[in-house]
Amino acid sequence: MTCGAFLEARGLEYYALNGDVLLQNVNFEMNEGATLAIAGPNGAGKTTLLNLLCGGEEIVLGDVLVKGRSLRQLSAMDRARMIAVVSQQESPDGRLFLRDYVALGQIPIRADRSAAEHALELDRILKLTGLVALADKRMAVLSGGERQRAHIARALAQNPSLLFLDEPTNHLDPDAKGRMLSLVAELGITVVMIVHDLVMIPEFATHIALMKSTRLTGFGPVHEVLTPERVRETFGVDFLSFQHEGRMIPALDIRRTTTSN
Repeated sequence: MTCGAFLEARGLEYYALNGDVLLQNVNFEMNEGATLAIAGPNGAGKTTLLNLLCGGEEIVLGDVLVKGRSLRQLSAMDRARMIAVVSQQESPDGRLFLRDYVALGQIPIRADRSAAEHALELDRILKLTGLVALADKRMAVLSGGERQRAHIARALAQNPSLLFLDEPTNHLDPDAKGRMLSLVAELGITVVMIVHDLVMIPEFATHIALMKSTRLTGFGPVHEVLTPERVRETFGVDFLSFQHEGRMIPALDIRRTTTSN
């Protein structure tokens, strides 16, 4: 492992029970504090990769190392104290108050602090995620963006050093997407997330893993990997950049296709 590597994938492969290839020979490493966006077309293997990296799927071929330790050698409790995951299947009981839902994340680290210290930390997380005013609302009445922030807050309550997010901006409006990714980028911990909105990646991620047909086709700093050539090769669309008020604004040119009868 290269000095400084925090998360490393070594020769990861994954096959369905019927023998279909879901992931092929993925290798990469990233440093602590990086924010990695995994992007690729449907069926590329993004969710499979995320599940293997976070321990959601059993590693059969290859390995994943966090801080130099193999996930294979970590107990469930060890993982919970190091890794937090926000999946697309989050569906808490709507009767729960938001504050109580977020506090569930503290269960793996309950013995680490006093009740008073946990209460102070919970207040800090609610403030960080902009949820103080909603703390006494029931989960059932929250908007999609508010629930997503609550999911992230619950994950942060674990005090993780590594956070995984499966499409955290799914079903959010553009403003909510920007707020969500801004929050993630400012957490100060190592983050791995699946992101479909390519134009948002340069603003919020430090690194990108491009995937196509179950393979990793590019990995590295966003400005090196997210190029027009690679985007065209991976997604079949043109990736453009425009200068605006001293910033480079990315855009996609999705050409209309016509079919003849």
